Amino acid sequence: MRSFSQYDKPHITDDADVQPRIAKWAAANSGTEHMFFAVCLDDAVIGYIAFNIRENGHEIGYCFHSAYHGKGYAKESHLALIDYMRELGIKRLTAGTAINNTPSVSLLKSLGFELIETEKVSFYKDADGNEIVFDGGVFGLNLVKTTQTSKQGD
Repeated sequence: MRSFSQYDKPHITDDADVQPRIAKWAAANSGTEHMFFAVCLDDAVIGYIAFNIRENGHEIGYCFHSAYHGKGYAKESHLALIDYMRELGIKRLTAGTAINNTPSVSLLKSLGFELIETEKVSFYKDADGNEIVFDGGVFGLNLVKTTQTSKQGD
């Protein structure tokens, strides 16, 4: 699955490396400005979901271990946390991913996110110092449930 994350900086994912990062991110949790959630299956951390406040709502970021892709864990955990965000009064979520990261795009769409814009994105440079540029999509989800009212004729 590396092809879908080729634009991200590779991280070591063994337990000795991941546990201190999780502890650091968990320590940064305060209020609703920065929220980090480890996703666990039994005793194993299989991914994480993070929310960070932005000008137009909260941006969501996530990563799941490739051994657990395609099994519904990401969708299930996202749905639970989206409900939790509603309970907290969060009104809008955004998420960014590479347009050709089809599993991530499919996940966001299945959660109700809609593509709101595309952009050229670069996070890192290659070994020769050239920017690694890709087409990114920004997806949005309104958490405020709207109700339609109809006017009755006089």
